Amino acid sequence: MIPFNKPFLTGNEIAYIQDAVASGKISGNGKYTNLCQDFLRNRYGFGKCLLTSSCTDALEMAAILVNIREGDEVIMPAYTFVSTANAFVLRGAKIVFADSQTEHPNIDAQRLENLVTSRTKAIVVVHYAGVACDMDEVMRIAAKFGLFVIEDAAQAIDSYYTGSDGIKKALGSIGHLAAFSFHETKNIISGEGGMLVVNDKHFMERAEIIWEKGTNRSAFFRGEVDKYGWVDIGSSFLPSEIVAAFLFAQLECIETIQERRLKLWNRYNECLGTGPDSRLFTLPTLPDFASNNAHMYYVVCGSLAFRSLLLNSLKDAGFHAVTHYLSLHKSPFFKEKHDGRVLPNSDYFTDRLLRLPLFYELEEQITMQIAKTIQNLNSSYML
Repeated sequence: MIPFNKPFLTGNEIAYIQDAVASGKISGNGKYTNLCQDFLRNRYGFGKCLLTSSCTDALEMAAILVNIREGDEVIMPAYTFVSTANAFVLRGAKIVFADSQTEHPNIDAQRLENLVTSRTKAIVVVHYAGVACDMDEVMRIAAKFGLFVIEDAAQAIDSYYTGSDGIKKALGSIGHLAAFSFHETKNIISGEGGMLVVNDKHFMERAEIIWEKGTNRSAFFRGEVDKYGWVDIGSSFLPSEIVAAFLFAQLECIETIQERRLKLWNRYNECLGTGPDSRLFTLPTLPDFASNNAHMYYVVCGSLAFRSLLLNSLKDAGFHAVTHYLSLHKSPFFKEKHDGRVLPNSDYFTDRLLRLPLFYELEEQITMQIAKTIQNLNSSYML
């Protein structure tokens, strides 16, 4: 069975972990944490970077930083992972789910303004598959109503947005705050791991305090204060140096990893786009303002029945494809809390999107075989 995902090791992970262990400091916020944070800040023009134990932790830090309180409303897409919502629910927020675009799972920015009320505090956008949302429109709405923007960039490392001003910006550098994931299914990995990006300078000092369990410990170690203590709420959000050492080995090879993933993504797109005319699936779309970081390759099936058949056909052929999110507004936890609006596009992708295997060591020949399996079924399936 060809797996959906297989973690890729660059070759230096163990050496860097051994170096971290030999240093005598493995508890976090040490040599490798700083190497990773500096690398990412310098490469992508981020504000303050703080490694976290997960993207979930980074989102929870974001919710604390923007002072989400009981009854505050937070707008976000229904088509996303539960962590996007949980981080704000934990602070007492009322989640207002927005629909996806018709042609892409990303949030429909053109319909966001109608969801804003006097209680809206923030907009959370999710750059699905590493493809940028319409950030010009999102930031316009946020500025108009005085809202915070948090980018859930879990899938969006090394991806960009080009605004109407022609300036290309890395995803995660545009909103007030952003959260990244380095989970083993992502392009750059550390097993579990994440990062909070703080682009608004007003949040930078407090973010570091929250990150360090509500203490000014980091300032103490920099010699800025003569002792440290409990000054705010917080938690143990930072990862160990072992995790950071693994991550730094990955970051050093980001260009090689991205080149390979893009090659595989393009091979899928070429094979599926040049076969017989598709009646039963469509390919990913990429807006003009977005780059492609090849986080995932998916097809959108013409019906739930065809997706089920395709999933089983690929499995029988030895390929592990997977579905993705279930619309959160219909989840067992939230469906009684939802305001009753129908979100047809989110439900559409819930029923029809299918992700194909994509990882560094996947052979191009295998992508061609997977594409052929899909094309064969498309040709033979009876409507």
